[in-house]
Amino acid sequence: MPLLRIAVDSDRATARRVLELHLAGKVHRPSRDTARDEVWRRGRTPAAEPVFVGVTNGAPVRLLYDVQVHSDTVP
Repeated sequence: MPLLRIAVDSDRATARRVLELHLAGKVHRPSRDTARDEVWRRGRTPAAEPVFVGVTNGAPVRLLYDVQVHSDTVP
């Protein structure tokens, strides 16, 4: 299944918290839900839960999620 990379806008404090939760094996639900909603907004159907992959160093800070999507949906 194809992956779709989603960048969620954030602030540095939230990004740090999301990274700490990820390292502890936990999930930051609000940002994960935002990533899932963005997949739907782009016209794709998520095939699995978004997976946190990192944080950008730029300004504004963005949380990066990879989301598996069904290949039979049209972008």
